Amino acid sequence: MALSDRPAERHRQVAGLFAERVRGTRCWDAPSPVAGWTARDVVRHLTEWFPGFLDSGAGVELPRGPSADEDPVAAWEVHRDGVQAVLDDPETAHRELGNPHVGVLPLETAIDRFYTADVFMHTWDLARATAQDDRLDPGFCARLLAEMEPMERVLRSSGQFGARVEVPGGADAQTRLLGLIGRDPFWPGR
Repeated sequence: MALSDRPAERHRQVAGLFAERVRGTRCWDAPSPVAGWTARDVVRHLTEWFPGFLDSGAGVELPRGPSADEDPVAAWEVHRDGVQAVLDDPETAHRELGNPHVGVLPLETAIDRFYTADVFMHTWDLARATAQDDRLDPGFCARLLAEMEPMERVLRSSGQFGARVEVPGGADAQTRLLGLIGRDPFWPGR
């Protein structure tokens, strides 16, 4: 299934796939492809960085659920539903997010570009850590790759991405995207 071009619907699809991987996780202490992170840390990252970004840039407060340490499934579900409510709110179309690093953007564009894309990429991390289906939408992989490759220098300088992992010539978009963001697409998992 191809992902929607509409931010609210794309988030629903991407966050829904991540939720399936969250519910399918049996060992939260399993190592992930992100060095030093476990499966639980992947959920923790997504539920902890974005509320502050959204609040400071747009004055939007998300509901708080349990921490990923207490209950990673509930932490994700409360967080996902809160973000979806913001995207589904008709007023969001008239709101903006301002940030010194990205400037001023329509709120739904900022959520889509920075957050939904992050959930999408971390879906692979959680799936690989927990031996679940790690296939990502190839069209969205290609789109992110095309958007991110020209900014590789900026990505690396942010400190949020590891060193590029070289992949075989002719690799598919998912493999190339994973290599670009510093993941070993052939990481064996547990």
